[in-house]
Order: sequence, then C-alpha cells, then structure tokens
Amino acid sequence: MKINTNPKTIDEVLRRGVEEILPNREKLKSLMRKRKIRVYLGIDPTGKRLHLGHTIGLKKLQEFAELGHEAILVVGTGTVFAGDPSLRDSPRPLITPKEVRENIKNWKNQLRRVIDFSKIKIRYNGEWLLKLKLKDIIKIASHISAAKLFQREMFQRRLKKGDTVWTHEILYPLLQGYDSVALNVDLEIGGTDQTFNMLIGRELLKKMKNKEKFVLTFPLILGIDGQPMSKTKGNCVWIEDSPEEMFGKLMSIPDSLIGDYLLFTNLSLKEIQKIKRGLLKNNPRQVKEELAKEVVAFYYGEEKARKAVEEFKRVFKEKKLPQKIPEIKIKEKKLNILDLLVRAKLLPSKSEAKRMILQGGVKINRKRISDWKTQIEIKKGIVIQVGKRRFVKIK
Repeated sequence: MKINTNPKTIDEVLRRGVEEILPNREKLKSLMRKRKIRVYLGIDPTGKRLHLGHTIGLKKLQEFAELGHEAILVVGTGTVFAGDPSLRDSPRPLITPKEVRENIKNWKNQLRRVIDFSKIKIRYNGEWLLKLKLKDIIKIASHISAAKLFQREMFQRRLKKGDTVWTHEILYPLLQGYDSVALNVDLEIGGTDQTFNMLIGRELLKKMKNKEKFVLTFPLILGIDGQPMSKTKGNCVWIEDSPEEMFGKLMSIPDSLIGDYLLFTNLSLKEIQKIKRGLLKNNPRQVKEELAKEVVAFYYGEEKARKAVEEFKRVFKEKKLPQKIPEIKIKEKKLNILDLLVRAKLLPSKSEAKRMILQGGVKINRKRISDWKTQIEIKKGIVIQVGKRRFVKIK
C-alpha cells in the first residue's frame, strides 16, 4: 500500500487528539512523508472489557494504518505479569496465565469494532518477553540507570509516604521498553500516563540498535463521573454496552467533559474546535445528545442510534419504563434485596449493592429502596431498577 504524503492529512493525524510528540513533531512529519514507518500501540490485558478510553489510541493507530504505514497492536501478554505501575499509589495485584487467557478471549470481537484487522497486525509481547533468559534481562537493564527508574513521580510519592515500591514494578518500564527493540519501531503511541515507559523504550532502542524512536501521547479521558476511568468504579462506557446503555451513559457526563468526549467521535479536528467554541453559545445538552448519537452510530449504525435517542427520551423525559426490559427467572419466593440485585446481575457484589441502596439508586416497581435489609417478595412482572439506566423484570 502506497503511503499518503499529503501534508494536511498527516498534520491532522499528528494533531487531532494528540497531547505531545517527542522529540519533535516536524521531524516525525518529515519522516512520514519520506517512507513507511512502523508504529505500535500496547495494551495490557488486565480486564475482559475494553472501554471508550482505549479507543483513543486504537483509532489513532488505525489512522496511521490508513495513511499506509505499518501499524501494530501489541497485547501485553508478557508485560501484564509485571503490572504497569503508572498513576498507581499501590501495586497491581499479580495476575495468573489463566486470567490473562480469560481476559483476551473476547478481545478480538471488541477490537474489530474499532480497528481493521486487514490493516493492523496484532502481536503478543509474551512471544519475546517470556523467552528472555537471565543474561538477556541483565543486558537490557544495563542500559538504564536505577536512579532514572526511581525518578517516577508515583514512586517518589509512595516513598515519601513510607510505602513500598516493589522490584517487579521497577522492571515494568524495561519490559515495555524492550517491545520497541523487539519490534524495531519508528514510533510508539500511548496515553500521557505512558510517557515515562515509552521514553525508556526510546532510550533502549537508541542504545541497543542506534535507532531513533518517536513518541506520541494522547490525553487520558476521565470517566462519566469526572473521575479517572476505573473498572471497579464502573464509570466507563464499554465498547460492548448496548446502544441504549451507551447513549444514556454519554448523556450523563458533566458538561465540562463534552470537549474531551468529542474525541470518541469521527469528527475532524476543525469540527471539534468549532463545537468547542460554540459550547458557550449553544445548549450543552443538545451538543451532548449529538455527541452521544455520533458515538452510538459508530458502533451500531444510524438506525440503532436513532432508536437509542427515542428510548432515552421515553425513559428520562417522559418518565416511562423502557420498551424492552431484560427478563430473569428466580425460583425463590422471597429474597433479601442485596441477593436479588446480585442474582439479577445488576451489581457485581453485595457490597456494591449495599452502597447503591444507601445512595438511593435502587428501585422496585419505581419505589425507592432505602433499607438494605429489605426482603422482596418475588412476583412475576416486578421491575428492578438500578441507577437511571439498568432495568430487569421478573418473569
């Protein structure tokens, strides 16, 4: 495939949703006009689901592929065992090989909704990292000073608090950095939280192969509650959310996040900047609705996006029940509300269910449940509601 050397097209890719390019944007732009480059994005399989935050990097990788460059998605089946310490005040729980296999089992189904596998290669860094011998690891480590690894802000913060920084956490940047060497890349892309790791890779590639690597960072987008996206907080919009769930979640974001969430659309940089300028004049709710509709249409098509809009208006404006409510069958005649919520798969645990009840987010047949000790009589047709968007009916 011939590379696209149009300066305006390249500039759009290097600016839209881009935080920083190191060491120099113009140098990278010049290289991209001269020859095909090899670019990669890495994602560690720490969970089974991918959220919209992941799509910022995935879409950027696809943009490079569309320009005719060699694009590689690296699934961190090796780095995941060390656990990325970026932005963490405590170490990640160690993960098992079985958990990794379970996590990535359904990834391709999710990824194909964002990227084109005919244009992007998928590699697993366990292919090379898990084959390294002690002498190899020592050689890699000999190129980076221990002082540099300890300079990381989160490590310094932990040490000042008297907390522990574990050796396997210090090794993580070296392992991720070695991906650049193993793949012999020209460019690595990643979130701003990955800048340190990516620069270690840049240094390793320079010292081990005398090759320069560029680093492109994109911003980390906050969750729908304005806090960092977290699986445990449940503040993510998942790629596999239903059209109605996805639309509802996007409509719930604070107005201050509208500009950032426009990066989840396919709008051009010029269009995004125009909408941002107009936010001061226009009704944010209307802009949010267009944003939500645009995102849902990308994953599900225009027709399902239109129906998601109608369903949202039905439930939130007209205060009616959704037209389609998932049904479950429960054998018991009576259950504690916590057990019922977990059994209905509306919440993952009793502790989460209790928290939601105390926050006033649980209703049975539109009546709010305020006591987590409440016993519920199981009857056909009962509608259980959690939050504003999750409903289940007893059949």
